[in-house]
Amino acid sequence: MKGDESTVSKPARNEQPGELSIPLRVALAALGTGLMILGTRRPDNAGTALATSGALGLSVAALGRGPGALAAAPQVITVERATTIMLPAERIYAFWRDYTNLPQFMSHLESVTMQGQNRSHWVAKGPAGTQVEWDAETIEDVANERIAWRALEGASVPNEGHVTFREVTGGRGTEVRVTLRYESPAGALGAAVARLLGEEPTVQVNDDLRQLKRLLETGALPTTEGQSSGRKNPMTRTLAKAFDNRRTQ
Repeated sequence: MKGDESTVSKPARNEQPGELSIPLRVALAALGTGLMILGTRRPDNAGTALATSGALGLSVAALGRGPGALAAAPQVITVERATTIMLPAERIYAFWRDYTNLPQFMSHLESVTMQGQNRSHWVAKGPAGTQVEWDAETIEDVANERIAWRALEGASVPNEGHVTFREVTGGRGTEVRVTLRYESPAGALGAAVARLLGEEPTVQVNDDLRQLKRLLETGALPTTEGQSSGRKNPMTRTLAKAFDNRRTQ
């Protein structure tokens, strides 16, 4: 009957699994901000935990999805960038092929240890002063042209990458093109937190290539002693200050 049809309610909005309501996102943003402020005021492990929890709350509020839903959806990030270095390809290739040189210009790496001709152990900087380690193998090596590597199966951070060296015509140096691909350890949420606490991967790779160019062309990297780092966003600088205070007390 028409009377009955008029009482039929409209279908509910089709929400994605794990999507948070607007009021809850606002509350999480406020809570996250409060935890960040409290954390940065405490120069101890509890302060670090509070600041990290606040960062997680802010990222969840920004993305609008719960941690469980985000962690269940791994996010693969691919970055490709290039620079031109005024040196012959063979010199740049030789420097890169010795992976122990990579931490000199890759800001996220602590160390790389060779374990044979094609095996290596990598240690990278994680969030909040943690470390991430994995073993990798070289899967392609064309002298003066291309190097490719990938993490071994079971790595905590599945990743792979390759770099190509192409001499520019007219003796104008060598184009170095880097492609990196990795899976965020905690899915989309982990990627969001990484961007919140650090910087976009594309920005990091650009910075690293600039450092490589400066290192190879001049033989030295600029010192940042006494200067604020251009690699950190305001939130990272606040956290870093808190960590520095903890170390000095």
